[in-house]
Amino acid sequence: MFKKTLLAAAMLAFGGVAITAQAATTDTFHVNMTILKSCSVTAGSASDIQIGAATGVTADSGSNDGHSTIQVLCSKGTNYSVGLQPSNGNQQGAGTMTGSSGDSVPYQLHSGSATGPTWGTAAAKNNGPVNGTGNGAQQSLDVFAVAPDANYTPGDYSDVVTVNLSF
Repeated sequence: MFKKTLLAAAMLAFGGVAITAQAATTDTFHVNMTILKSCSVTAGSASDIQIGAATGVTADSGSNDGHSTIQVLCSKGTNYSVGLQPSNGNQQGAGTMTGSSGDSVPYQLHSGSATGPTWGTAAAKNNGPVNGTGNGAQQSLDVFAVAPDANYTPGDYSDVVTVNLSF
């Protein structure tokens, strides 16, 4: 009888509701993301190379050079290749600046320094592109143009170089 009275008192104390233990369950979900390879190149007028002025006299017409930088931005770990091709289509990086006089001044593109490796396209057999690996930050590539001689008709000479970035 005492047990029944105790049970009845307990039920009254808890509002007449019997307390039962509740079961707990867990589950999981995923957070996903796909990071794609990405690269961009910046050349433009900020990368124009100014070889400068030369006298055009045979005795003073030694090698003339100028340089600039090309900016490459690739995602971390992305391998890239930067090829340069003058407007004459030469894959070895050997271009020709033309002027209003009708003369053409030859030049050669180099990487790193004026005497560094010649810089051409991926199709070049010996003087190919500059290769690298992206780190997620902008990387500067030094490009030099060397005109071996300035013994040409006075005037302004120029050429256009195409920058090709593959990754």
